[in-house]
Amino acid sequence: MAAFRDVALGVLTPVLEARPSGVQLVRSVEALDTLPDRMTDALDHWASAAPGRVFLAERVQGGEWRRLTFAEALSLSRRIASSLMGRRVSAERPIAILSGNDIEQGLLVLAAMRIGVPVAPISPAYSLVSTDFEKLRHIIGRLTPGLIFVNRAAPFERALRAIAPPDCEIVCTEGRIDGLATTPFAALLDGDEADARVTAAHAAVGPETIAKVLFTSGSTGQPKGVINTHRMLAANQAMLRHWLPFVKEEPPVMVDWLPWHHTFGGNHNFGLALSNGGSLYIDHGKPLPGGIEETVRNLKEIAPTFYLNVPKGFEELVARLRTDGALRESYFSRLRANFYAGAGLPPHVATALDEIAVETIGERILMVTGLGATETAPAALACTKETARPGLVGLPLPGLELKLVPNAGKLEARLRGPTIMPGYWRDPAQTAKAFDEDGFYCLGDALRYAEPGRPEGGFIFDGRVSEDFKLVTGTWVSVGPLRARLISAFAPLARDVVIAGHDRDDVRVLVFPDVAACRAAIAAPSSTPDAAVLADPALRRRFATRLGQFAKASTGSSNRVTRILLLAELPSIDANEITDKGSINQRAVLSRRAGLVEALYAEPPVPDAILPES
Repeated sequence: MAAFRDVALGVLTPVLEARPSGVQLVRSVEALDTLPDRMTDALDHWASAAPGRVFLAERVQGGEWRRLTFAEALSLSRRIASSLMGRRVSAERPIAILSGNDIEQGLLVLAAMRIGVPVAPISPAYSLVSTDFEKLRHIIGRLTPGLIFVNRAAPFERALRAIAPPDCEIVCTEGRIDGLATTPFAALLDGDEADARVTAAHAAVGPETIAKVLFTSGSTGQPKGVINTHRMLAANQAMLRHWLPFVKEEPPVMVDWLPWHHTFGGNHNFGLALSNGGSLYIDHGKPLPGGIEETVRNLKEIAPTFYLNVPKGFEELVARLRTDGALRESYFSRLRANFYAGAGLPPHVATALDEIAVETIGERILMVTGLGATETAPAALACTKETARPGLVGLPLPGLELKLVPNAGKLEARLRGPTIMPGYWRDPAQTAKAFDEDGFYCLGDALRYAEPGRPEGGFIFDGRVSEDFKLVTGTWVSVGPLRARLISAFAPLARDVVIAGHDRDDVRVLVFPDVAACRAAIAAPSSTPDAAVLADPALRRRFATRLGQFAKASTGSSNRVTRILLLAELPSIDANEITDKGSINQRAVLSRRAGLVEALYAEPPVPDAILPES
């Protein structure tokens, strides 16, 4: 097997403390570097040390790159901060951001951080996909913003008319909305770069100052606002620099679509560029057919040194890397490592990336991952070279304590350290529920040792504790690992699956198919309706065959699936079936589609049911 391209990863040396109660504490012995007081200190440093280096870039309406240097980012963000000083924004009246990644948003975030005003980037789906705006209305009501920002007024007009408080200024990069107090973004640039009020406000910002409020949908109820302090963000970047020392040796160059309303894109990736003098090229592509082409175009022009994506993004990229020589040459030319998060990486995708890399450059590229949450800023566990294997999420990063608590036959993970949130924004009840008696944040995930009793071998993600259930026999079903195995078994035909079986005799599954992949699998014309594709006998046989193969590899009732249904209706964000991160809310789907669950278990099987075929 070909060797990996040489890249350094930091050492994580775990120590284990086992208590008589069965609780286990794991931490890495390495120390955390000294932390800056403010995230904006990094901007000041790089504007002086590398003023002409590109910090942020994005395409102008699909054309040439618009590039912003560190020196320009400092100057413009100080001018915006000056303008904000005269507006009705404060620590109690944050800035809400409804639109997606762009340079203006980046500047606004940096300006607000400089003067101690929290920013709250909110999933654009709550404005553009939702039809009732219920989640957005809840967020705005809880947040009480003093200013709302959108890049283009027109797409957000319906949402803004529905939810904008009457005393809240609306800033738009492009366009205006009649009847609402809208201000052009350009007006914010009229501030005084040397404003003494900005300097004084910046001096007052400290580690405990709130930098962001990130709303996470969770698995139940309305979105909760996760408080992100400057200490959390700065400590997480120090942890990442220990784990990824190559970003200190060579400032990272990233081509990234991951949204800034989510902690992966907005904290992890934006923070990597800001803290290490790196360049972040904003990718307006998406890991979907029709969207991945923009990503391919960008990667052909900008060769990344570090590439971060979700598994679906790597899957779509692999298909293009196979056939596009120019893409391969650019992508692998200076790539130090790949990083995935958000879900398990299907083995066939990892294998394909290795094969293509070897064909192109004669060596493999290390693929790493970790574990974290919005509440942990986000990185908490990370893979070393020794634990960078499929399924492993690694070891605790320096400065964090991992507490493993026995829970229904699993080890529930809890975390304590400088990157853990102080609580949820204006929600003391949910905050109290989030922490245990020792002040550990209850992550909700279960972990297990890759090598029993030996933390040196790393940990494996063992599902969400709240999603697991028992069959009528009393057998526990671990939903997370089973879901990952099923998605891999059906790849690329299934986007996601929902596991049913609580208090039933066996496990059965609702499948959200990838209709484009299904259409390609049976060579159906693009004009074929989705329903006809999903009803095609050849496609159903493919699912039945794979389900039969899955059943043969199963070891018992907890991981054997006896029947599936293909769902034509996509998950609904308004019904809480899909989170702002794009992940499936298992409980909400099972509740909303209870009739389909009953159909899964009907005897004799309903005509739409697919059974295993040997």
